[in-house]
Amino acid sequence: MQLVSKTKRVVEAHLSNSSIRALSGSMVAFEGQVSFKSAGFGGGEGLVAGIKKKATGEGLSLMEASGTGIVYLAQDAANVTVLDLHGETLQVEASQLLALTQNLTTNVTFAGVRGGASGQGLFTTTVTGQGQVALLSQGGPLIHLEVSPQFPLVVDPDAFVCAKGALSQSFVTDVSWRTVVGQGNGEAFSLRWDGTGVVSIQPAER
Repeated sequence: MQLVSKTKRVVEAHLSNSSIRALSGSMVAFEGQVSFKSAGFGGGEGLVAGIKKKATGEGLSLMEASGTGIVYLAQDAANVTVLDLHGETLQVEASQLLALTQNLTTNVTFAGVRGGASGQGLFTTTVTGQGQVALLSQGGPLIHLEVSPQFPLVVDPDAFVCAKGALSQSFVTDVSWRTVVGQGNGEAFSLRWDGTGVVSIQPAER
């Protein structure tokens, strides 16, 4: 099967006796002999996935489309970008994941403690394997930013969409710029990425 960008906001899933997992409710049309069923939550299978979702709040409500035909997928008129994975692991914000091909696996991993007074744990969804993934972005197409050992990257967590490569993530809590731009409510923090890889952000905040 193959994911093909139809327009900036619609992606086609071309099925040939195959299946795809996509965000529940994202099917806007389909052609051919295709059936749909619930695929549960991202982050594993069955009971374990449900426990992770309840504990972390990071989960996907997925459907599975199977058969032969074309399924058209979109969500809230958001921009859609298709990425190819070649055995890598993609860290992705769960709410930005539209669809993934059948040979990719998802999981929920612990990303660290936010720090400061709250000590709140943060989690991330990972997608691993060989295949394609369709990602959503608000405000325009994804912006891909390269990270190198000489140039670590700090991003607003509300703009973060995904990251891949030999990257390590940490949290920066002394973020004065958030107060300057009127986002000083609560405990301000940003995501810092070190290593070598690519971090993708959206030109709008959640």
